[in-house]
This record gives sequence, structure tokens and C-alpha cells, in this order.
Amino acid sequence: MNTTADLSVITLVMNASIVVKCVLGILVLASLLSWATIFSKSFVLSRAMRQTDEFEKRFWSGADLAKLYEMATTRADRSGAQERIFAAGMTEFLKRADRNGDDVLPGVRRSMSASFQRELDDLERGLPMLASIGSVSPYIGLFGTVWGIMNAFTGLSTLENVSLAVVAPGIAEALVATAIGLFAAIPATAAYNYFANRIERISNRFDSFAEEFLNILARQR
Repeated sequence: MNTTADLSVITLVMNASIVVKCVLGILVLASLLSWATIFSKSFVLSRAMRQTDEFEKRFWSGADLAKLYEMATTRADRSGAQERIFAAGMTEFLKRADRNGDDVLPGVRRSMSASFQRELDDLERGLPMLASIGSVSPYIGLFGTVWGIMNAFTGLSTLENVSLAVVAPGIAEALVATAIGLFAAIPATAAYNYFANRIERISNRFDSFAEEFLNILARQR
């Protein structure tokens, strides 16, 4: 245990026990994964919102459904999530166009529902990891803190004269783990809540569009 007066974070980390160093390494890795996911998910959701706005603008401008469908299928690699849901429903509708029965629109609904779920799963990718980092990191940091404090007080048992100068470095080393745990957890939790809210709004737009599109197809039957 270091008994010098240097209590800088770098010095504390360098002098920490191997267990605390492992805990700090795990927390730093979790923080890096969290931030990588945050930046990636921000880009994905911004693009999804932009593509949804662009498609809805074309759809509600009175464009012919056949032209919209042709555009969606010819540029499938550049189409947005809502456009792919539309294409899935339109494909099923065209397959059943020559049928007379009540199974046409339910079939279209099932096709769009399957496409909707795939798109939603893609948008939600990475959120479980953010939730896990946000909930687990404080406890990992707390484990490092408890271990560090135990190690510090164990070292004190071999000393005859104990003062604050002797105790402070060991306690500070332990508390660094809690600080890093919170540093990893807070952004992950905040990002999870923010992204979950945005995905819910996008999901509601997809659901509303699917219902309105079904109404349009019903009038064409």
C-alpha cells in the first residue's frame, strides 16, 4: 500500500491491487463499448428518422403506389425501414390481388407485421448492452471499492502507528473503482432511456403508417 501524499488518479491506479486493476480494466472496457454503441446508435436512429420523413413525404404527396413500390424494390439497399415495411405489404397485396376473399388484407397485415418486427429488432440492437452496462457497472465498481478497502485495512494491521496519511491512499485507491463504475453507468443509462424513447416514437409511426396503408388498400379492393 502506497503511503505517499501523491493522490493523483494515475498514481492511485498504478498503486492499486491487481484485483482493483482488473475491476478498473473491466469498467474502462465497458465504458468504451458503451460510448461506441451510443455514437453508432445515434447515427442509426437519425438516419432512420430522416428516411422515414422522406418516405412519408413521398407517400402522402399522392404518388402512385405502383411507382412507390417500384422505387422501394429497385433501391432496396438504400431504402428506409418504413419503406421496406411498405414494400413487404405491397408485395403480399400484389400476390393476392387476383383473389376474392377476406384473407387478402389479413395476409398483408401479417407480412407488414413480420417486416415491422425485423426492423424494430434492428433498431433495438445494442440497447440490451447499454442497459446491462448501466445496471451492472456500479456494482462492479462497488466490488472493487470493497476489495480495495479490505486490502487497505489488512495492510494497516502490520503497522504500529496509524494516521490519516497512512489510511488515505488505500481508501482513495478503492474509491476510484466506484467513480469509474459511475462514469461507465451514467452515460449508458441516460443513453438507453433516450434511445428507447426515440425507438418507441419511430415504432408508433411505423404502426400508424401500416394501419393507414391497410385502409388505402381496403378502399382499392
